[in-house]
Amino acid sequence: MNTNRPNIVIMLADDLGYGDVKCCNPDSKIDTPFMDQMASEGMRFTDAHTSSAVCTPSRYALLTGRYCWRTPMKAGVLFGYDSDLVEPERTTLPKLLKQAGYYTGCIGKWHLGMTFKTTDGVPANQNEGDTIDWEAEIEGGPIGAGFDYYFGISASLDMSPYVYIRNNRFTDVPLNKRERDRRPYFRNRDGWIAPGFKDENVLPDITHEAVQFIEQRSGTGEPFFLYFPVNSPHTPVVPTDDFKGSSGAGSYGDFVRQTDGAVGRIMETLEKCGIANNTLFIVTSDNGAESITLHLREDFGHYPSGHLKGMKRDLWDGGHRMPFIAKWEGTVPEGSVCDKPICLTDVMATCAEMIGAELPHDAGEDSFGFLNYLHNEPDKVGERAAIIHHSFDGSLAIRHGKWKYIDCTGSGGNTYDFPEWQQLDEYPGQLYNMEEDVSEKRNLFGQYPEIVHDLKQLLEQLKADGRSRPVKV
Repeated sequence: MNTNRPNIVIMLADDLGYGDVKCCNPDSKIDTPFMDQMASEGMRFTDAHTSSAVCTPSRYALLTGRYCWRTPMKAGVLFGYDSDLVEPERTTLPKLLKQAGYYTGCIGKWHLGMTFKTTDGVPANQNEGDTIDWEAEIEGGPIGAGFDYYFGISASLDMSPYVYIRNNRFTDVPLNKRERDRRPYFRNRDGWIAPGFKDENVLPDITHEAVQFIEQRSGTGEPFFLYFPVNSPHTPVVPTDDFKGSSGAGSYGDFVRQTDGAVGRIMETLEKCGIANNTLFIVTSDNGAESITLHLREDFGHYPSGHLKGMKRDLWDGGHRMPFIAKWEGTVPEGSVCDKPICLTDVMATCAEMIGAELPHDAGEDSFGFLNYLHNEPDKVGERAAIIHHSFDGSLAIRHGKWKYIDCTGSGGNTYDFPEWQQLDEYPGQLYNMEEDVSEKRNLFGQYPEIVHDLKQLLEQLKADGRSRPVKV
């Protein structure tokens, strides 16, 4: 067994679909050699879920162990100028690890809100940043959430402001406004941009920063936690020249290849620094692939959701069942596969188990540790009763064992014009047997009214309780 204070690196892709990764979907037209290598040298989870089918609530859940719909934010996502979603008093994953002696870093896309000072006192999101004091200190954000170090962008790469932030200050002063680009793969919103800021440089820049962070911290003898939320393959899809044409799925596939290349850089750095055998490295995604990638089915024979129904924003599993690969030399069995359901909320309790920490009563309310799975051990008594899924429009679903109940008609997110994904309003909800019908083709709502009743009741109970993790007596 390794030391009880291993380094922890979590790389969170942005809009990477389950079917994009070769080891998850052999029919993928995109080679992902480094994620495949991770799976061969570690553990691949086949039933891992984000807490939501869109990014802001998924990131909140990962860093707090709590479903985001328990906050005032019930639907949608934040934008680049919105203020903090993470409550200042809340125990977060970096705060928990700092208490155990970890140095904590976040490098990449934040998208959980920051408080920018303005020259007129009016919140920045009310005038799209026109009165931001670019020289002033930023409040909240990653530093406020418990990270010792931060470098990255405030939100998605298609959201202003287009400028890097280091710790709690902008690295430059945006002088111009860029115009909105409405091309599907190059989509971005208009807004303030710093001189020299280029979309295609962001993934290389943050990857370089992440590598430097690991190199610097590995020489200190102290454990570190690196949260590495990359901007890819979310729009704008901007692979660099060395990855263009490298996949069998167009520019989107090339951007996925570049994302996989960043995975390789992290693995290489951990090995070079001699800390791979004392580092838990997790690669996953914040939600399913963007719906605009559906055309890849016809153009290249590539389906980013693989065998799953749905995309980003949806309650169907294509919206929130994610690639999830864990590598920890000497601890996680090589080439292992876990088919047990887990959720991104569970990362917090798992890290607490790893370091022997006790989660406070008012922290990680929806977090269940899966360290036993990483050790390839049997299920624990009292494991989670259910996972609750959350869609873009705020609709909810609940997964309990083999059954999944969706508390609405349709996807809860996107609308589709092809017959196999159209949901008739014959019933007020949906019920699927996920062991027999993982593609969610047969709505069993009318056949099993007692199961629908029980799951709906359980969903309402877990909502009302304010937590799903049992209270320790």
